[in-house]
Amino acid sequence: MRDAIDNIFKSLTAEEKATLSTGRDFWRLHGVERLGLPSIMVTDGPHGLRKQSGSSDHVGLNKSVPATCFPTAAGLAATWNIELLERVGQALGRECLAEQVSVLLGPGANLKRHPLGGRNFEYFSEDPLLSGMMASAWVRGVQSLNVGASLKHYALNNHESGRMVVDVVTDERTLREMYLPGFEYCVKDESPWTIMCAYNKFRGVYLSENEYLLKTILRDDWGYDGVVVTDWSANHKRVDGVRNGQSLEMPGSGDGNAKKILAALQDGSLTMEQLDDSVRPVVELISKSADALDAGATVDLDANHNLARTVAEEACVLLKNDNDLLPLKSGMKILVVGGLATNTRYQGSGSSQILPTKLEQPLDEITALAEDGTLISFATGFKTTGEEDPALCEEALAMAANADAIVVIAGLTPEYESEGFDRSHMQLPVNQLTLMEALTPFHDRTVMILQNGSPVELPFNDSIGAILEAYLGGQAGASALARIIYGLANPSGKLAETFAHACADIPSNQWYPGDYRQSQYREGIWIGYRYFDTVDKPIAYPFGHGLSYTRFEYSELTIDQPDQPFKDSDTLTVTFSVRNSGNYAGAETAQVYVGQSNASVPRPRKELKGFCKVFLEPGESKQLSVPLDFRSFAFWCVKEENWVVESDDYLISVGASVADIRLSECIQVNTGRTIAERDPGMASYFEPAQLGFDDACFERLLGHDIPPSLAVKPFQLNSTLKEIRANWLGRWMYRMVFQQVSNMIGGDSPSETELSFVQAIVAEMPLRSIMIMSQGKLKEPIIYRLIHAMNNRWLKVIFGGDVRSE
Repeated sequence: MRDAIDNIFKSLTAEEKATLSTGRDFWRLHGVERLGLPSIMVTDGPHGLRKQSGSSDHVGLNKSVPATCFPTAAGLAATWNIELLERVGQALGRECLAEQVSVLLGPGANLKRHPLGGRNFEYFSEDPLLSGMMASAWVRGVQSLNVGASLKHYALNNHESGRMVVDVVTDERTLREMYLPGFEYCVKDESPWTIMCAYNKFRGVYLSENEYLLKTILRDDWGYDGVVVTDWSANHKRVDGVRNGQSLEMPGSGDGNAKKILAALQDGSLTMEQLDDSVRPVVELISKSADALDAGATVDLDANHNLARTVAEEACVLLKNDNDLLPLKSGMKILVVGGLATNTRYQGSGSSQILPTKLEQPLDEITALAEDGTLISFATGFKTTGEEDPALCEEALAMAANADAIVVIAGLTPEYESEGFDRSHMQLPVNQLTLMEALTPFHDRTVMILQNGSPVELPFNDSIGAILEAYLGGQAGASALARIIYGLANPSGKLAETFAHACADIPSNQWYPGDYRQSQYREGIWIGYRYFDTVDKPIAYPFGHGLSYTRFEYSELTIDQPDQPFKDSDTLTVTFSVRNSGNYAGAETAQVYVGQSNASVPRPRKELKGFCKVFLEPGESKQLSVPLDFRSFAFWCVKEENWVVESDDYLISVGASVADIRLSECIQVNTGRTIAERDPGMASYFEPAQLGFDDACFERLLGHDIPPSLAVKPFQLNSTLKEIRANWLGRWMYRMVFQQVSNMIGGDSPSETELSFVQAIVAEMPLRSIMIMSQGKLKEPIIYRLIHAMNNRWLKVIFGGDVRSE
């Protein structure tokens, strides 16, 4: 194939190369018919296929072909099952082939910095190793079918507020240790066909043209040679993107940017070698997409539905189970409560919204699986619209008095979680909290099932008998949770994120999301369990936690003695046994953590460095082995620009969660590198409990002054529609764009959820995106004049003139 690609590439004209660097329309790439390069299709994921059934410029969230809706990434990560994630990827790949889709846009490997992140349901974990391993398995599965993946959103896309213009300010060590490894592991292990760059800026430069992240790190350090594609409408300065490692602008924006590329070649600001380096991966991508162009491919959707149920079962996390309330016993009188029992929440809102091939409802599945003698009744309890209805609450309370067990299906309704906006708090809807308070006399017999994409506050945690976190379980999530509450399946999910008591406890909360134009990651590495475990902060449920209907015992820990000196090519093995000492067959995820004793830089008490999920029959025992390489002990040394391991004592801990350690041993690692002196100016980072990261301390961490945030005025090409609404002309433009996007996304009668999504994305849209959205119909000079008018620069309105783009 390499020779064939070489011959094609040599035959391309400069005009064809420039054209190939931008999309043909919303979902398709350009082809070159005379050279046998077809136009291929990409489409949204990541937990299902969202292929548009209408015209390519219509992105209606409900106007896609039916496809299997698997649990979202938050639930996938809770399985901690690499093999299962690979099977999900394979199933998705088969559906892509059946629909002639060459690239599925996923998975999302961004770190969960804060529970309020609007797209947290699309991301795996607060831990970079777990995120990277889950992403790698997903990509491996999809690409085993010769369908491309698109690892996203590279990088530092951790909130929705100002997502298309915000400049992220973080230090190099935090970048390397926390926000990049999830991408790094996947790139090095699986080489995704494409990587999607994020909307935001880093160090004042948009990710679509960021030389440091796209060239220095991604291409040079990690050796990536695939396609870097923009997130939709993320393109900023096209020529700079080509020059700095970006390959493909999506969606198509007409021929304007292709002309800019050709003009840059003409004036020498862009070389043909730079264009070739950028476009060659696009030609390679199209050339290896032949399998997806076979119209004869088929898929077994029933088998995929059954797989989705298996995944949803393993995604369920049993948070608590007082007095073995679960599984429910045969012959019980069971009251099911909650509007979500008949209108299930199975996925998030936004561009990842899938039209399922079939959809189960919890009440139906709980009723269908009830054994003879078990009586099921139902009370609505609360409306999913969020309206208070005292009568519904009173009805549920009256019925609860006659029930042996009460199963409350609770969670976050669609308006709480969506792409485009962040959550404003961690609470459940008020009408659900009112219901739970009313049921207080019956809490000891209440099972609370949560359907949500990220952590929520649990004010009744201490009194409720059992809590099952079901996440957003996909189209088969209802039968999965029914099987678990009856004991037909044993819960084995583990939290991939910490459940804090309240928002105020989150280490990044003071600075999240930050100013609209600048987000300062002042907490540094102190994210999630790294902070909570190190400072012994009380939490609701720790990272890695998840109960079972059976019990597991750990024993026989042995650890290889590391070579002396321990080098970057060396590996040691942690070996131990896990035994199922209970009465149910079940699965346990054993987790291995590493902590350095006397580091010269701030380091957490424990960091996840490996894990293994094992299935055991009652009484069965297995010996497990987890390798630890040089990186398992290393930190990023900013001064040396490399990973280093200091000679020191390291505690190796093996447990059922970060807070439930069963085995541990301290080993000595000698690398010949002595421990450097601690920087006294970093005292607050060595003792992070008080989160005292003031300006001076943060600047010490950064190694430079905090950069100024970009002023709102004068308006410019990257001013958002939210920012320009203060101007009468800006308000007019907002209304025009809102109407157009509403028609695209929701059709003639958009739902309330769709309208909320439209309002969010339109408000965040910069003016340059309007030109992209018009696919070249709205020319730059028109936008320039509108901006000059909003800035009261009337001579430029009359005579024209460029507008800055920052």
